[in-house]
Amino acid sequence: MSSERKDEHVRLAEQLRDERRPNGFDDVSFVHHSFNGLRLDDVDTSTEVVGARWAHPFYINAMTGGSAMTGRLNAGLATAAAAAGVAIASGSVSPALRDATLADTFTVIRDHAPDAFVFANVSAEMTVEQAQTAVDLLDANALQIHVNPAQELVMPEGDRDFRGWLDRIEQITAALDVPVVVKEVGFGLSRASILALIDRGVRTVDVSGTGGTNFIDIENQRRERSEYRYLAGWGQSSVDCLLDARLGGDPVDAQLLASGGVRTPLDVVRALALGASAVGVSGHFLHVLIDSGVDALTAELVAWTHQVRTILTLLGAASVADLAHTQVLVTGASREFSELRGIDVSSLARRS
Repeated sequence: MSSERKDEHVRLAEQLRDERRPNGFDDVSFVHHSFNGLRLDDVDTSTEVVGARWAHPFYINAMTGGSAMTGRLNAGLATAAAAAGVAIASGSVSPALRDATLADTFTVIRDHAPDAFVFANVSAEMTVEQAQTAVDLLDANALQIHVNPAQELVMPEGDRDFRGWLDRIEQITAALDVPVVVKEVGFGLSRASILALIDRGVRTVDVSGTGGTNFIDIENQRRERSEYRYLAGWGQSSVDCLLDARLGGDPVDAQLLASGGVRTPLDVVRALALGASAVGVSGHFLHVLIDSGVDALTAELVAWTHQVRTILTLLGAASVADLAHTQVLVTGASREFSELRGIDVSSLARRS
């Protein structure tokens, strides 16, 4: 059943893929200046994530695993990640923790990307022992714990009891000897949620907002009556989450990663300029792999590395850190969200 569900998730993610969905990033633009004083080759696109230095500020985010077909996808994703020099996260390792015969659908990631920075991924339902097993299985550099109450509630066979999630996250974070990142699955981490995680010892979060793969839509398609279609727009974008975390009060004391609806290298730079240290991409890269193969995905990843450097040069940012000084214009629904939350986004337009 678990393997069939994983295959169905991939099929529905492709079937329901819609790059016209609002993702928040289109509300973000930059003030253009003509004299940037930089040379393209001198621009440094590296970034630090959970204490590790990455050459590139984007990564292949958590997607799949748990069946023969998704194991082949993980092998392709890892092969491309290794060739392009980007980090990669596995999908939830939970199926392999329940059925050891599924382990090789995840271990293929390390097999095909022996030198990559790899995140293992588990749900907030896992114990410390299970989380450690997931890390060991992938020889992972860090662990993602995904939180997905919206998905679980619509999933026909999903969890209905979310008591103890913060307790388990705290226990895993304290016990593991690798960094832990807590991420949403596409509905956004609110400021209050981030602060609750910080109180439990978490120091890095992936806000993972709306605009990309929509697990309410996916799980609703798996229901007999598809009765939850009205929840399709639930949640906040990553742009909203980043603004709320940085400007909605005192800046939160956590490293922020962003994902959800990231479609272009410009979206990556937009998120970095709003305070993310790195940006995860799932649906777009999976679609390229499924539609065109490993070589095409590798070429896409390499192209993104060049394009991110180009955009930084255009903005006069010699490094990712310099993006904190770019003048950002926030309009549309993201501005309306900010106004309702009491966030002064006009200050971003006056940075120097």
